[in-house]
Amino acid sequence: MEYTVSPEDIKRVKALGFLQDKRYPDVFNCRVITRNGKLTAEQHRVIAEACERYGSGVVTMTVRLTLEIQGVKYENIPALIQFLAEHGLSTGGTGKRVRPVVSCKGTTCQYGLIDTFDLSEKIHIRFFEGMHDVTLPHKFKIAVGGCPNNCVKPDLNDLGIVGQRVPTVYLDKCRGCKKCRVELACPIKTAHVVEGKIEIQPDRCNHCGRCRGQCPFGAVADYTDGYKIYIAGRWGKRVAQGKPLQKIFTSEEEVMQVVERAILLFRDEGVDGERFADTVARLGFDVVEQKLISQQ
Repeated sequence: MEYTVSPEDIKRVKALGFLQDKRYPDVFNCRVITRNGKLTAEQHRVIAEACERYGSGVVTMTVRLTLEIQGVKYENIPALIQFLAEHGLSTGGTGKRVRPVVSCKGTTCQYGLIDTFDLSEKIHIRFFEGMHDVTLPHKFKIAVGGCPNNCVKPDLNDLGIVGQRVPTVYLDKCRGCKKCRVELACPIKTAHVVEGKIEIQPDRCNHCGRCRGQCPFGAVADYTDGYKIYIAGRWGKRVAQGKPLQKIFTSEEEVMQVVERAILLFRDEGVDGERFADTVARLGFDVVEQKLISQQ
């Protein structure tokens, strides 16, 4: 039986992760929370069963790596929530709060420079779960990328983290090879032999680490692993390109502190209804940057 759901109930179940299917008055799509896009085989089986029991038999994926069980009748919502909870799964991921964290596969990817699964899991627990009751001016999205390939678009999130590998150049070991292996390995062509010595332009190097181990003489043998943090990015109708903080952070705890400060700054100084990008633009990037890193 098809019937109309009240606007109040539509808003109520949206807060639980159920978004109305615009084609029908009493049908909703259910967002199932994943931790950085990972699910076990057993969780996949549970979602498939839930989809067949309570939905239309179709599951879709969102751009932020959550799953949506399609075609859930309004009257089936409580039973679906209970069924998922019995198997350790939950719904949600909407509203003016920290959203589920998205992560690339940097932990297992050949280009990954950091353990993206581990870091995003910690962020998920500390900020998505730990700050679930913290109301913000708008949604706050976080992405963790393993390298400068930027597959999960960290710079288009409210806050994005990118793995870094900063090279140290030993000019005394450089022999100025005519076919420099470091220069050939650089994917963005910022490493060049200039007047017989390798030069990696620091303002252009994206710290991808591809030059690691390339020089047989050890001219570029040492690196500092770290994290670049972007703030104030945004997808949507008005796209905003995030800007990186000037510091390359070298510890995970530093990163966690910056994430927390950014969320709390947004909570305390943001205007209701504005995105973090608008808050940063209104306050000034330099001012916000100083507040985020001044205690490091």
